[in-house]
Amino acid sequence: MLSAELDYTIEIPEQACGTQENSEGGKEAGSRQPLVILLGWGGCSDKNLAKYSAIYHKRGCIVIRYTAPWHMVFFSESLGIPSLRVLAQKLLELLFDYEIEKEPLLFHVFSNAGVMLYRYVLELLQTHRRFCHLRVVGTIFDSGPGDDNLVGALRALAAILEHRPAVLRLMLLLAFALVAVLFHVLLAPLTALFHTHFYDRLLDAASRWPELYLYSRADEVVMSRDVERMVEARLAHQVLVRSVDFVSSAHVSHFRDYPTYYTNLCVNFMRSCVQC
Repeated sequence: MLSAELDYTIEIPEQACGTQENSEGGKEAGSRQPLVILLGWGGCSDKNLAKYSAIYHKRGCIVIRYTAPWHMVFFSESLGIPSLRVLAQKLLELLFDYEIEKEPLLFHVFSNAGVMLYRYVLELLQTHRRFCHLRVVGTIFDSGPGDDNLVGALRALAAILEHRPAVLRLMLLLAFALVAVLFHVLLAPLTALFHTHFYDRLLDAASRWPELYLYSRADEVVMSRDVERMVEARLAHQVLVRSVDFVSSAHVSHFRDYPTYYTNLCVNFMRSCVQC
């Protein structure tokens, strides 16, 4: 199996996906619940992602959690090496391994790390014979996507490396800054010949299912203007889009700061996607 080496978590509820939670907290028969795939932010632990997983699992959804290795996110992508494409294929192969490929799919994507992986998922859905029949009903973006923001990326990488030895941390930060400047500034015209930046790819993505963008103008890693520009571009492509600015919450902290509001947004979006 292609998915054999993928470090993922899957949660399968006892009740079938064709049930949903009613207003009193119980389960009731209704529209078929989607299979939810969570794509974590850089350095995200499964424990962190499990808090989001609970939003869907308690409502009868099968949930798959996966976070791409940080070194691929920060270095392979910066160098134009599409290593994440292999991981995206393994992730989609999981659906066939568990014989759940006929379930409607909802993606919940966190920060640029999740978006980088999601970009290759989209490409495979459009080009790979085995995956072109998978049915995606919607995507939620949390704290992304963002365009080139070297300072924000360095902040994110520094947070991931927080517990590493100081010398190693400094060397990796300098290496990433050098790679980013070299390939995305000085050699940008050459890099563009063989690798399209994930943000540019999503601006013109062929997908037409609904999208929900959850972001904050207080985010210091992904600029709110980048998310808003993406929203405008998707609306121009006739995509059904909703965006919510949490105003004061930090990067990938909207759920922590506003748990009830965040949960309601995700659940209501999920239900509207299934009913479309």
